[in-house]
Amino acid sequence: MNFFQNLISSIRSRSLKSGYFRSKSFGVLHKDINKALESVMSKSGEISSLVFAEHLSGLIEELDDEAFINFFNTILEKYDIDSKALLQATNEYTKNKTQKNLEIISQLSEPRWRELFRRLNSIPEGTLKLVRLRERIRSLKKDSNNLQFFDRSLLILFKYWFNPSFLVLENIDWTTPASILEKIIAYEAVHEINSWDDLRARLAPEDRRCFAFFHPLIPNEPLIFVEVALSKNMPESINEVIKINRSVTLDEDINTAIFYSISNCQEGLSGISFGNFLIQKVAQKLRQENDGLDTFATLSPVPGFSKWLDKKSIDEYRDEDALLKQALIYLLKSDRDDGLPNDPVAKFHLGNGAILERINLNADLSSKGINQSKGIMINYLYDLETLEENHELFFKTREVKQSDGIIALRKKLKIN
Repeated sequence: MNFFQNLISSIRSRSLKSGYFRSKSFGVLHKDINKALESVMSKSGEISSLVFAEHLSGLIEELDDEAFINFFNTILEKYDIDSKALLQATNEYTKNKTQKNLEIISQLSEPRWRELFRRLNSIPEGTLKLVRLRERIRSLKKDSNNLQFFDRSLLILFKYWFNPSFLVLENIDWTTPASILEKIIAYEAVHEINSWDDLRARLAPEDRRCFAFFHPLIPNEPLIFVEVALSKNMPESINEVIKINRSVTLDEDINTAIFYSISNCQEGLSGISFGNFLIQKVAQKLRQENDGLDTFATLSPVPGFSKWLDKKSIDEYRDEDALLKQALIYLLKSDRDDGLPNDPVAKFHLGNGAILERINLNADLSSKGINQSKGIMINYLYDLETLEENHELFFKTREVKQSDGIIALRKKLKIN
């Protein structure tokens, strides 16, 4: 990773403008953004197109919201697919099926603005700037149908550029540079990190781990990270895991790895699923490092449970059995048209092939835990030997794979 960081940094940190724009043959860097756009799209030389792309990127960042929306309207109007030419080429291919005619169709079926994004991606820190660009598009897309279009289109490009084979798994610990640790604090989305002491308690002890995925083109920005507790048996509450003053589990007593927090870091990459690949990679790595590990599970929130109860106008859950019954119904009986789980976290883990292992009452008594899930947390079990089989079965049948304990609880509470 350090090799890639140094290599990419040395290339990307050089401003193209300062090095190459001394020659008058390059033309003018227009302050008018539409003229600057035309310059980017009209240049065929590799260096010249990048110089103009770097300049255009800076202009885009300076736009206010209204001008930003208008700019993307212009892009779609001027550089979309030429449908007449495409129809003509399709008709020609129907009459004469040659490789040349097929290539013409392939060229014409791709909107010209995709080349704009490729050129913007090639400038210094271009990939990160495009991720930030999509963040802004997503924040404004409710005001523009065209922005919704570009949101989906950038997502398609990002799925190629952020293919899991390009990602680098890095261990995050107390020796990791402070610039990265600050981002771990900022991006933590499940259990807030309130201080450096809090962070140290999650990273420094020998029975705690944290892993993050990075992309070589944005080496200083984590894409997603997972926090792991190595423990003896499966914890029933989050306080057992994240409290600052606790006993460290000895190596010889460790038999369980608990994934207790998974946080996506880049809103601009929303819609790309890194989590499944991350959990499997981390589980394999931990198993190689610790012979005693035989159980991989989560301690997960149930973020939609309270809202579901309110929507159903259910308030009869004062005793534990009543609350457990409603939680089981919420997790096992979908209200969605597609039959997938009501809860987004359940959908993620069950879709990965995990098993609904255990429901824990009074597991998160923080204000957030009470407000979103009545204090309930879930253990999902990752059986590495059956993950693929469970994954395939889940998406074929929508059936939730359940532990013997859950099945017994269903019988006790008379849930079919």
